[in-house]
Amino acid sequence: TDLPPQRARLLRHRVQQAKKRREYRANVLADAQALKEYAVRYAHPELPVVSDATATARCYFDRASASEQESLEEAEYRAGVLADAKALKEQAVLHAHPELLAATASIVPTDAATATAAFITTATAAAASPAA
Repeated sequence: TDLPPQRARLLRHRVQQAKKRREYRANVLADAQALKEYAVRYAHPELPVVSDATATARCYFDRASASEQESLEEAEYRAGVLADAKALKEQAVLHAHPELLAATASIVPTDAATATAAFITTATAAAASPAA
């Protein structure tokens, strides 16, 4: 088969394109088959579950029963967030129920949240009273 070089290149190119098309078609058909299996499993959950032998293996390093370890930085951050949430809750309660502040008015505030709530309540009461 003595073909001119240009004709030989064209023929090799067409063969390569045909091979790529076959591979692409095989991949598309495999994807369609997998989608069909997923659709059947979704539509019929009563069908038995198919598993292989490796599905029963247990990983002792990444098991779900292991408790999550928290780093020192995460623990400190979580403690700070919880403290902020507690202070915000105190402010919200004192804002919603100013009568609670009157019962504790004789107590000197020890933290910034209580002092802020006391200032807000006092300012609100002063603004609500009629000016002379």
